[in-house]
Amino acid sequence: MSPSNAHESRFCRYLVIGSGIAGLQFALLAAASGRVQVITKKESQESNSNYAQGGIAAVVAPGDDFELHVQDTLAAGDGLCKETVVRDMVAAGPSLIQRLLGYGIDFSRDEGDDSGTFALGQEGGHSRRRILHCQDLTGKVIERNLLSACQSHPNIDLLENHMGLELILGRDVGLGPEQFDRVVGCLVLDRDAGLQMTFLADAVILASGGCGKVYSYTSNPDIATGDGLAMAFRAGAKLMNLEFVQFHPTCLFHPDAKSFLISEAVRGEGAFLINQKGERFMSRYHPQAELAPRDIVARSIDHEMKLKGDPCAFLDLRHLDRQAVEERFPHLVRICENFGIDMAGEPVPVVPAAHYMCGGVAVDMDARSSLAGFFAIGEAACSGAHGANRLASNSLLEAVFFAERCARAVAQEPVVFPHPADVPKAVKFRVPKLVPAAQAMVLEHDWDQVRRVMWDYVGVVREQERLDIALARLRGIRKTVEELYGSGAQEPDIVELRNIALLGELIVLCARSRRESRGLHFTPEFPEHAAQACDTVIHKDAMLASQRCSQPGAANDV
Repeated sequence: MSPSNAHESRFCRYLVIGSGIAGLQFALLAAASGRVQVITKKESQESNSNYAQGGIAAVVAPGDDFELHVQDTLAAGDGLCKETVVRDMVAAGPSLIQRLLGYGIDFSRDEGDDSGTFALGQEGGHSRRRILHCQDLTGKVIERNLLSACQSHPNIDLLENHMGLELILGRDVGLGPEQFDRVVGCLVLDRDAGLQMTFLADAVILASGGCGKVYSYTSNPDIATGDGLAMAFRAGAKLMNLEFVQFHPTCLFHPDAKSFLISEAVRGEGAFLINQKGERFMSRYHPQAELAPRDIVARSIDHEMKLKGDPCAFLDLRHLDRQAVEERFPHLVRICENFGIDMAGEPVPVVPAAHYMCGGVAVDMDARSSLAGFFAIGEAACSGAHGANRLASNSLLEAVFFAERCARAVAQEPVVFPHPADVPKAVKFRVPKLVPAAQAMVLEHDWDQVRRVMWDYVGVVREQERLDIALARLRGIRKTVEELYGSGAQEPDIVELRNIALLGELIVLCARSRRESRGLHFTPEFPEHAAQACDTVIHKDAMLASQRCSQPGAANDV
């Protein structure tokens, strides 16, 4: 529905943008100190968290210890993890698991074990079995339970189909010098009613997830268009390490399959990767073979496909016990059956696909961004926990860890609007320009162009010349969108196109500035590490990425 000129203002103590695990966990914790408003642009359960099949990594088993988990995380992060962050996050793992159990989340247990021992999985890069899971639907189960708790909480309001358009700064609502550059809310589009709404808050928490839909092939749902990152950038927040886009090695390759991920846990349980000739190939690329870190597995599959001109590789489970496969991965088995594939009885075709953004809004240990009043958690944030490459199943751990840190921090935020009468009635933004029917085809073409350019030129392997081509094309599309539809455009498809075009451009700018290969960023022109590990920082004042080298291992200084 097209937006109307009607306008409604609302006020809350904390405004959460996004309803994934990070945002819901924060809301449950912060509700003790103030009213929480959660907005999400689609249905509440539609998020990247909901698609997390593998599980959550934590040290809960005999024979495992914190130091092993820390070292596995640092090794995967390839020199860019903030060690202080990693150590605190890993140490908090057992208590975070206990909190999740308190919400009724029932992690899988070993059958026949009366003590109720967790059935722990192992994934690439982990030296021990430490992945707690709910069969192969972990993210969905955790999110469902957190969502239920939020919906029944008297101090939490949750609005579906409400899309963030722009962050609101103090100057936008006439606040004085002390609050001039503070984030005080968000301009929101009620997609059902076509109504612009102003949400004002003492603290705004971005939990909007990543931007996988910037690429043609992705494991992410359709909502992952980087809206939160784009809004944060336009408001002036610092973004960091956007070049580190994690490509999951094994998305189902099938003409009718849309963004369906074959969990890394499948390889953790012993599945092989084979080529078209039926040959295992991972041992040629890494001593851990199929259990190598994700960036190495994705590049290996990519290289194997290009070397032989194959359209895909295959996951082979035929040597595993069929009953065990069906019991461990019932969801995967059922989905593969829907596509005519016998997961336990024939090789499953797979390709790498854009999966997880390791970069994001630069935040410190309390999830604070470079803008006062503005916090970021989950995939939208760059905390330093993942470095240049996320260790498998650390994402859910990071999400709940920083949700707790953030909830403690925002309780100390100043009250910006002490009385309801102080809340402005409306925020003045440009009136949206609607899309003429004749331009609908151009809009669809631009959508496809952005995603195809990113896939073809900014994929698993990057080259400077191809990055330059991508930058020119993306910049042209973004400028066209701004000129045709205006920076205040509020048609949902235009808003998302504007955001993915901007995010694509920012990813390319960050990639061009990194003259080395590290983690998820690999370029044959600079195959080695640079002398010093540095973060890539970008913000709107310069529209240029720069390398910032800080004290090794220290938390982000924003």
